[in-house]
Amino acid sequence: MQLSYKSCKVVENINVFEDIYKLKVEGDYDIKPGQFFMLKCLTEEPILPRPISVHDFEDGYVSFLYQKKGRGTNIMTKLDVNDEIKLTGPLGNGFHTDNIKGKIAVVVGGIGIAPMLYTVKNLKGCDIDLYAGYKDEIYGIDEIKNYVSNIYVATESGKYGYKGYVTDIFSPFEYNAVLCCGPEVMMEKVVKVCRNYATPVFVSMEKHMACGIGACLGCTCETKDGNKRVCKDGPVFYGRDVFIGA
Repeated sequence: MQLSYKSCKVVENINVFEDIYKLKVEGDYDIKPGQFFMLKCLTEEPILPRPISVHDFEDGYVSFLYQKKGRGTNIMTKLDVNDEIKLTGPLGNGFHTDNIKGKIAVVVGGIGIAPMLYTVKNLKGCDIDLYAGYKDEIYGIDEIKNYVSNIYVATESGKYGYKGYVTDIFSPFEYNAVLCCGPEVMMEKVVKVCRNYATPVFVSMEKHMACGIGACLGCTCETKDGNKRVCKDGPVFYGRDVFIGA
């Protein structure tokens, strides 16, 4: 199976903070929270597309909050308004928001906040608290603050909120479910503490991907049922099923 790419016009591509960018493109899709697209610039290099989670979707526009990490995302930062980019999707298994009810904790680290705006906007009738951890500067919170009841921030530098890790200030005790995305070391801690309280936790995994459809097996992660493909079986997994950091 080969991916079919669609050329879309860039509406916005702004620098949010240092190496964090927000890209908005035209497109009308049926997107589930937590899904992603494979994005490819209209250049010869890099050959492989980049998997980027959906940050938001409304009124025929898809937004991506992404971090400049390497060659592919560096090229993406050069896109201007009215430029074209190829994308295919939505792909993957997202958050099943219809089945998530009650008091919910969303725990993120850094760019892990990217898929959570569209996710919390689709959590209907839930009471949501956001726990967000960063190294020094914070971002992505202004957009999400109108959809959550409380926001708890931790920074390693102590510049904002609690000085330390977001896992230091999070407890799943009062929550019906936890949604988590961020560095694996952070998600591993969240999953372990949720197990102690028997609180359901859903994690959004990130892996390098080549195909985005589960054909190349290049993005596998270990679960209790054997290796699973992050692009096809995930990126969202039930926390009790996946061995994070393995």
